[in-house]
Amino acid sequence: MNSRNVVRLFFSTLAIGGISTLIASFFVKTGAYIEFMNPIDWFEILGLFIFFLALGFVFSLISQMGFFAYLTVNQFALGVFRRYWPIVQIGLIAFALFDLVYFRFQAEGGSLLTYILVAVLLLVYSWIVAGIKAKETNRKAFIPALFFMVVITAIEWVPGLRTSGGDYAWLMIVPLVICNTYQLLILHRLTDQSKREREMKEQS
Repeated sequence: MNSRNVVRLFFSTLAIGGISTLIASFFVKTGAYIEFMNPIDWFEILGLFIFFLALGFVFSLISQMGFFAYLTVNQFALGVFRRYWPIVQIGLIAFALFDLVYFRFQAEGGSLLTYILVAVLLLVYSWIVAGIKAKETNRKAFIPALFFMVVITAIEWVPGLRTSGGDYAWLMIVPLVICNTYQLLILHRLTDQSKREREMKEQS
């Protein structure tokens, strides 16, 4: 992928993270907005917009670091585990989902059903995204895509899960999932585009 498309991926993902977090804040942090609605304090509301937008940029950077770390780890693991790497990934997916349920329940308490539901929703969504990735590229891309969407997203989500209260955990997962989905599904398109541009440049 050429440098222009790398820059494009960076800034487009950054924008997606900021906007998705800002939109999510309307639902997750409704109380923060209501506080300045009666009477309307536009200065404070603008401050909230800027705060959540900037927070989304941070979440996007976490997503991008996770994505490029995964690309590096995946290449390294292919060299180490070779044909067993897909099996290892399946095991890590199962452990990540178990961790989202059991260890969170042990650490935080609350309703076990909520943790199970979150893990199931993440798995179902990741399965759909991995299916799209495999359809647009090849069948072998399914397990790596599922691994990225489940395991890497869960790892990236850890800072949000450790915050007191659940608001920022829910606020964080939205941009992480959206940014990870975007990066995963746009990568092969940008790679193909870079290849075509390089071939056209060589022919000219």
